[in-house]
Parts: sequence; C-alpha cells; structure tokens
Amino acid sequence: MGILEKVKEIELEMSRTQKNKATEYHLGQLKAKLAKLRTQLQDPAKGGASGGGEGFEVTKFGDGRCALIGFPSVGKSTLLTKLTGTNSETAAYEFTTLTCIPGVIHYNDAKIQLLDLPGIIEGASEGKGRGRQVIAVCKSADLLLMVLDASKPHYHREILTRELESVGMRLNRDPPNITFRKKKTGGLTITSLVPQSTVDDKMVQRILAEYKVHNADVILKEDVSVDDLIDVIEGNRRYIKCLYVYNKVDVCTMEEVDEIARRPNSIPVSCYQDLNMDGLLERVWDMMGLVRVYTKKTGKKPDFDDPIVLSEDRGGTTLKHFCRYIHKNMLEEFNYALVWGTSSKHMPQRCGLAHHLEDEDVVQIVKKKVIGGSEARGRFRQGGNEYVRTVDRVKKKPLKT
Repeated sequence: MGILEKVKEIELEMSRTQKNKATEYHLGQLKAKLAKLRTQLQDPAKGGASGGGEGFEVTKFGDGRCALIGFPSVGKSTLLTKLTGTNSETAAYEFTTLTCIPGVIHYNDAKIQLLDLPGIIEGASEGKGRGRQVIAVCKSADLLLMVLDASKPHYHREILTRELESVGMRLNRDPPNITFRKKKTGGLTITSLVPQSTVDDKMVQRILAEYKVHNADVILKEDVSVDDLIDVIEGNRRYIKCLYVYNKVDVCTMEEVDEIARRPNSIPVSCYQDLNMDGLLERVWDMMGLVRVYTKKTGKKPDFDDPIVLSEDRGGTTLKHFCRYIHKNMLEEFNYALVWGTSSKHMPQRCGLAHHLEDEDVVQIVKKKVIGGSEARGRFRQGGNEYVRTVDRVKKKPLKT
C-alpha cells in the first residue's frame, strides 16, 4: 500500500470516528500518523508521489519576496503586470502561465520581488498539476498573495488554505509557545504552565509514542491543541503571512465589495479597471513589516537616497542586524550608535546593539578607537617607556636666560 492510499485510509477513518471523550486519544494518534505520512509524501526520496521535472525556484532579489498563488484564470498574471510592469502572458484559457515569472515592485525606496506562479488545483499537495513545485516556491516567500475571484464561491479560499496546510504551511498564525527537547534518559517530563482545554498528559504521551519518543521534556506555555503539539514535534512547519486579494470586484455589487473589505486580511481589487492598486501596495508593505534605515556619516547630512531595509523575517530589526548587514566585521569595531527617529526617546539617542529600529530611522555608528603605543599620548598610552636608571639619565641643558 502506497503513502497516498494510507493517507486516504486514515482520513476516512477519522471522518467515520465520532468525536467524544472516549475517542479523543484515538483521534490524536490518527492525526500524528497522518502528519508523519504527509511529511514522507513531501520527500520524494522516501517514496512519495513523483514530483519529477524542473522546479520553479528563482534567485532571491530585493528586500522581500511575495508569491502570487491561486486557481487558474483569477488574474495573477495581470496583477503582476500592473504592479511591476513585467510582461506576463495572459489569455482567456486556463493554465496560461506554465512556469515562475519574477517581477520587482519599487515602493517606498525598497525593492520587493513578486513571483507569478502557475495556477494550482485541488489535490496539489499530492502532486497534481505540478502543485508540489508551486508550493515549494511559496515556502520561500515572505508574504503570500492568495488571488481569488470575487465572483466565485467563498469555499475556493478554504480549498487553497487546506492544500497549503497539508504540506506544513500555517497562514497568519504564530508558532505555538511549546518547548520540546529530546534527551537520552529520564523518561517524559510534561509541564503545563496554564490550564489545558484539549490536551492532557495522557494525550501528549500517546502522540510522542507514535513518534517513538520516550525521553523528552515538554513545556506547554499556553492553551494548545493536538495539531499545535504535532507541529512542534515535526519541526518543519512554515508560519507565513497571507493576504487574500479578491480580484474582479467590478462585477460585484457594492454590498458584496463592502463585505469582502471587512473580512480579516482581505482586500478587494480590480485589475481590469485599476481599482485599489495603491491600497494593495500599502497592505503589502504593512504586512511585510519592512524597516528602512538611513545611514549618516559624522559631520554630514544623512543619505536619504539608498536606505538599508531590514525585516523580522530576514534576520531582525536591531542594531546588531543593521551592523551585520553593512559588514561582518562591523560588530567587532562597534562602540555605540546615535539614533534619530521614532525609536529613540530623544534626538539623538546613544544606543547599543540590542536597540530595535523603526521605519525611517537615521543611524550614525561610532567605532572603537584603536591607538598604537607609539602614537598614543598621555592617558591613552598603551605601554610605558623602557626603565632607565637614575644614574644613567642625561641631564637637560639649563635654559638660556
């Protein structure tokens, strides 16, 4: 029996099992088995469904990466052309785009790479329609733009979300606050810092036994579910932000557009009539959380032409990451930094490496002073002169009067 058949069998058993107190442990074990099989399905070396052919991956460029994902013929290629100016083939039939087409958005002095991916279909997580290559590119993005047809049923969004979550992607969610650490001996130590509503010690033991883990420390720091615990044990989940872009709102009524705009993480647009394109760029900028930092030399004006763009998804936004972005040796020479902007309490503020920068801050780095012994004077001298005996000293000539 192949992996796909085992997955279908477990899903069928879960759908036929009633959910109550007596079956919750059995359902937890089935979820753990299903997660293990889906992880094996994504690894072709372990006998998953064939994902042969060339991939769609392109070289990373710019300060961030967005990926367009959705069903065929929803307007992804037209949206790429409108936002970046890159020509992507469009037609009235489905699957016009057959490979990954990159473009660059120039917005707020930053460069954001936008990828137009082929349309995916239901069953893409199992390899249908080259869906596995498309989803692999999505995992490398900093933000997903899920393009939906506003005139189509709402369950299309649920189908795409289910396909992405089945391959280990979690949309608009934070990683669960669980500490999981394996050890060689000592058995299982399960600690819960808050009351749990769905998970108890027996459930944790059964799930860990499914993964053949019998010695580990587990600390539950929040109210978690069985799926959260399985995600932490697997350790290969990708938590990514997603913006739902509803295209073709020009064929909808005002009431439908208003209802779409009030949904969380959703925005209505129309590529055909260029409606709300500026609002889409603003939402992309806010969700990516890019931070522009301008540099300043001592005694000169700041350089507002070419900022350094930082983000939490690509390292962090502290002064430590800022110095590492400039040069790898900058941290060794760093003494302190003067910061102007919204992150400082006064202008300027003297900050250390742990200071968090905010958008449009100005930073001036002050290096350590390294002075050699021969050039030093007074209290900056690194070493004293050689010792000279009193009897060997040469007396100075008397001053002329």
